[in-house]
Amino acid sequence: MSLQTWLQSHPRFLEWAYDLTRRLFTRCDPLIRRVGYQRVDRWLMPFEKKAKGMAFDCHMCGQCILHSTGMTCPMSCPKNLRNGPCGGVRDNGHCEVRPQMPCVWVQAFERAQRMPVYGAELLWIQPPVNRLLHRDSAWINMLTGADVAYPPGWETVPSQVNLSRPFPLPAAARSGHD
Repeated sequence: MSLQTWLQSHPRFLEWAYDLTRRLFTRCDPLIRRVGYQRVDRWLMPFEKKAKGMAFDCHMCGQCILHSTGMTCPMSCPKNLRNGPCGGVRDNGHCEVRPQMPCVWVQAFERAQRMPVYGAELLWIQPPVNRLLHRDSAWINMLTGADVAYPPGWETVPSQVNLSRPFPLPAAARSGHD
């Protein structure tokens, strides 16, 4: 069994490791800020890319939501869908684009059920990927807030909406384009 297969079949362990790493980076933020976020990003990127690529087939979007998607990288979906499966999931749970590949979102759902801390976040609506952050460290972007900031021109809405609770939607405009 490969390391990637073992890790992906143990999402609870990955959830624990994610939470530990998040707390470590949060505690080190004052030091990282003094050294400089860009400098630390350059140092951290090769290690983050190697580790996340090996474990999750990570595409380095710079806005990592692994903890919210059952420790399954949604950017591994051939369509880069960030909020659930397309309508083409095959009966066997495989991808419509790559029939030999299990659907990323079927895997995310199955793994999220085994994650007691972050598993329910699978139901949150995620914002679109900000392509300006591609190939940046997701950890540094988390510290600076870049991973949840909207680029100029994007409408500012809640970045994550929990679908398990009622959410009031704004009334539609008369023309539908306002």
